[in-house]
Amino acid sequence: MQHRFPQRLAQIVLAIAAVVIPWFLAAPAYAYDNPDLLPDHPTPVIDLAQTLTSVQEDALIEELNRFEVDTGWKLRVLTQYDRTPGLAIRDFWGLDGKSILLVADARGGNLLNFNVGFDVYKYLPRTFWVELQTRYGNQYFVRENGEDQSILESLHAIKGCLERGGCRVVPGLPKEQWVLTLVTSVVGGVIFGFAAHPRKPGQVFAWQWALIFSPLWGILFVAFGVGPVVSRTSEWLPLFRNVIGFMIGALVAYLTPVFSSPSTSET
Repeated sequence: MQHRFPQRLAQIVLAIAAVVIPWFLAAPAYAYDNPDLLPDHPTPVIDLAQTLTSVQEDALIEELNRFEVDTGWKLRVLTQYDRTPGLAIRDFWGLDGKSILLVADARGGNLLNFNVGFDVYKYLPRTFWVELQTRYGNQYFVRENGEDQSILESLHAIKGCLERGGCRVVPGLPKEQWVLTLVTSVVGGVIFGFAAHPRKPGQVFAWQWALIFSPLWGILFVAFGVGPVVSRTSEWLPLFRNVIGFMIGALVAYLTPVFSSPSTSET
């Protein structure tokens, strides 16, 4: 009797596994390939999460259809939350190398996800999509502007770049990004000012030290202060402010040792 008990227990476990395992395997297959959620008519927008209003959806459908006719690029939008057509969307839209699929799903940390065709990377590199996702899909932007504007703004950026023949970075300079460029410009100026401070009697400008530290303040000012501004916007005001910030930081750092030096006493 004791020898039969392990055998019966093993038979029970195998019977339960034979029923439960196929059920678990079948459920995800249906969840990730559910053509029943697809519309019965051609459309470039499937709004399962009802993120867009009817007016926004109609205008976006007309805009994307016209853009495809004019340029040949296929832009598609899918919003989902607890339901998703999954892999069935690929055959429904015939996604190919010139297709861009925007998937908006609020369940993740970032609202936006992009499925990009191989031909698109020639005009919009992978770094473009990372920046686009972090700029318009982050929780702060969605909370301040709404999920609908997150989708529309990202689509307008994609369309604008494809119409001009490609972009290395996302056009536009958000305020928080400009503040970061201003901070790096000021820090670069401070390093330049300290390096250029005279260290010998009769010396006015220590250009040797400024040249030695040029890789540091040059990267901060040129690469991180000027580069992101000129590559994202043609406005002169942000660039002018960064240049002024660099000059003020350099001047303050250049004059600070003068004020901190001990004064000579009169005899």
